[in-house]
Parts: sequence; structure tokens; C-alpha cells
Amino acid sequence: MTPHPKRKVSKGRRNRRRAHDALHRPHLVTCPSCKAKIPPHQVCPYCGTYRGRQVFEVEEEA
Repeated sequence: MTPHPKRKVSKGRRNRRRAHDALHRPHLVTCPSCKAKIPPHQVCPYCGTYRGRQVFEVEEEA
């Protein structure tokens, strides 16, 4: 025997439970070197800098 709910879950109660399920846009900051939008606390993949230091060289695609 499987358990069944005693009462129907109302639309309002169901929707309040799902209030935190929405998708959020990723937070992006502007790279101070090349002005590209990147995630915070990560090396810029476009210019290779992090906190004012050159971390790696970016290869030019020809």
C-alpha cells in the first residue's frame, strides 16, 4: 500500500514552494584591462590578467 496525501495541495501553496526555483542570470563584472564581461574572481580568458597581473599569455587566432 502506498501512502496518499490527505488533502489536495492548493495552487498557492504549490507556487509558494516553487518561489525559489527561478533561474538567475550569472553575475558578471567588467575586466579592468580589456573591459570584457567576466565572472568575478576568475582570470580573464580574453586578456589573461587577474587583479592587475598577467597570469598567462593569450594566443592570437589568425
